[in-house]
Amino acid sequence: MAKRVRTRTVVALALGAAAVWAARDLPAQLGGKARGARRTRIESSPQFSGGKFRNTVPATEIAAASMPRIFVAAMTDRDARRPHLPVPVITPAPAAAATDGLHVTWYGHSSAMVEIEGRRVLLDPVWSDRCSPSRLTGPRRLHEPPVPLRELPPLDAIVISHDHYDHLDMVSILNLVDLQAAPFLVPLGVGAHLERWGVPESRIVELDWNESHTIGTLELIATPARHFSGRGLSRDETLWASWVLKGPTRKAFYSGDTGYFPGFAEIGAEHGPFDVTLVQVGAYGDAWPDIHMVPEDGVAVHVDVRGGLMIPVHWATFNLALHDWSEPADRTWREAKARGVRLAVPRPGERVDVDNPPPVDGWWQQIA
Repeated sequence: MAKRVRTRTVVALALGAAAVWAARDLPAQLGGKARGARRTRIESSPQFSGGKFRNTVPATEIAAASMPRIFVAAMTDRDARRPHLPVPVITPAPAAAATDGLHVTWYGHSSAMVEIEGRRVLLDPVWSDRCSPSRLTGPRRLHEPPVPLRELPPLDAIVISHDHYDHLDMVSILNLVDLQAAPFLVPLGVGAHLERWGVPESRIVELDWNESHTIGTLELIATPARHFSGRGLSRDETLWASWVLKGPTRKAFYSGDTGYFPGFAEIGAEHGPFDVTLVQVGAYGDAWPDIHMVPEDGVAVHVDVRGGLMIPVHWATFNLALHDWSEPADRTWREAKARGVRLAVPRPGERVDVDNPPPVDGWWQQIA
């Protein structure tokens, strides 16, 4: 009897210690609050009113009444929301950034590197095992990162679309601060998170919609999206954005997370046409139609912004919705063929030459 009590005590102490270990980063993970000049700038933004950032077209977030139904659905048919075989990951070979080329390396989910006319831009780097404030719970990676952060080539910019955990990863940011010298380009308010994590103020560039920052011959422009933000209980205290990458002769567009809205046609009219688009096509659901696009809407965005080659992102790496794992790629491929859209669906780590993309081969269907 005494032995069993001692065993239970040891187990309880071990579990308690594990919980303390897992929670130690939680306050920092939540990020920082904008104060001083940063807060003043936020309050002067046309997108900010009533203490929050607002969409140009209002977006309905997940209703509380829908949560029981979503929870029940999440507990069923879970096998279909994961691949049955390992995701094929390609380790990209080091390559010089061609001064006249345009290449995209997709690392999984929304993390990607755009090499545009001699400049390298890293989008939404998430290298952690979970996209969560906790090391023990939350969506876990379905495949390893194709390359360690320390093996990335020198970057010219690191771009963040918004502050959700699957796009703004504290641990990845901390590593990139040490490994790279590039500035972090973020929407308004997100700089407060970076500042709390020790990113030097000189490396933080905060932009409102339609503001730009130039790095050499490359112009980066924060453009509108239809989404929301928040790392804790409070919402919409930081801005979200899509991004335009404009070189001397080549252009790329990244949608970030977004619902479909007419603003994309306006982006296309002002900044397009684009040689390549990276568009969110996954993690959608009937309960949140305004903040994440279904694949058909993603293809429509590509058309609206006047894109050339489309590369679907925001799928394959984390299980964040109730649809089948392979469904985003299947539906995107079908809609792209119906609308005559050029499409590339790379494996994680695969470097795509925008001028000579690989044919779509349905690789994901073989492991779904």
